[in-house]
Amino acid sequence: MAKRGPIPRQGILDIAPYVPGTSALPGARQAIKLSSNETPFGPSPRAVEAYLAAAATLSRYPDGSARPLREALAKLYGLDPARIVCGAGSDELLNLLAQAYLGPGEEAIYTEHGFLVYRIAILARGAVPVVAPEKDLTADVDAILARVTPLTRIVFIANPNNPTGTYLSFDEVKRLRAGLPDDVLLVLDAAYAEYVRRNDYEAGIELVATTHNTVMTRTFSKIYGLASLRLGWAYCPAPVADALNRIRGPFNVSGPAIAAGIAALEDQAHVQRQTEHNELWRARMAEALSGIGLGVTPSAANFLLLHFNKGNGKPAPEADKFLHGRGIILRRVEEYGFPHALRMTIGTEDDNRAVLDALMVFMGANGSARS
Repeated sequence: MAKRGPIPRQGILDIAPYVPGTSALPGARQAIKLSSNETPFGPSPRAVEAYLAAAATLSRYPDGSARPLREALAKLYGLDPARIVCGAGSDELLNLLAQAYLGPGEEAIYTEHGFLVYRIAILARGAVPVVAPEKDLTADVDAILARVTPLTRIVFIANPNNPTGTYLSFDEVKRLRAGLPDDVLLVLDAAYAEYVRRNDYEAGIELVATTHNTVMTRTFSKIYGLASLRLGWAYCPAPVADALNRIRGPFNVSGPAIAAGIAALEDQAHVQRQTEHNELWRARMAEALSGIGLGVTPSAANFLLLHFNKGNGKPAPEADKFLHGRGIILRRVEEYGFPHALRMTIGTEDDNRAVLDALMVFMGANGSARS
């Protein structure tokens, strides 16, 4: 009789593991990788220097609360450092929030095309994921509020959202908060906040400062270019910060990550150069790709969602295959409910033009992207 090993808790095997975008192509060819929303500029040279310098102290445990990084964040944004919690990427913080505030049978809401980590975090706690439909590929406050029940404990909102790039205005976020019960935690995932240049947007700092039931999460993986170090932070009401600090790992952020994060924050000129490049090329690419027959969702982030027509012989899977043949990797997004779309990160000028040239050929468009 075969021996039976330990069985995971009920619901764990119902979780579909998160599958990141393709990162390499077969063979030794160097690919143009625009599948993971990474910055094309890399981290600040100051961050690299700080990371390398940290090698001298690898035998030492880091500050257990990431105090130097929390203080640097507090200085930059004018926050209370005691209400900042740092983690191994914002993903860890999202999971800690679910661990702290969700139990079996309780509910958490996220939107139709929201970040897949929300569902994983909810199911991992034995809770029930509730999906609110979107309107024009944007979170719909009324739809979210209509799905609140006495079992609702958390509402997750990615703002801007991945993979659509759409966002909720601050007025709409405040309307959502006002409409939720006091005991429901609103989590504003602002991973792409640094890229947004809209007058009606606010990442969440003000709402966290003025309410007792809102959390904002941020990351160093995107505009700061520290994705490999896994570094994120959350700004929380004091009781929420206390709860997260009770359950996080005692040294959940490494010393080199803390050092690099502080140096990255100090180089805001590097950040500014990236936002200017992103503003310019996001608009140029959206216009050019629309001009060759693709649907492009208006984006406030550092990527574009490109929609292909399955009925004209130019579907997204064929486009993906064609682009791979030219050494270009975009993101397949079927698991987000977009079987006929690809997501493109805004890259360098040369990378953007290479994508445009390739898609012009694929779509049979006339002209040249380089004219």
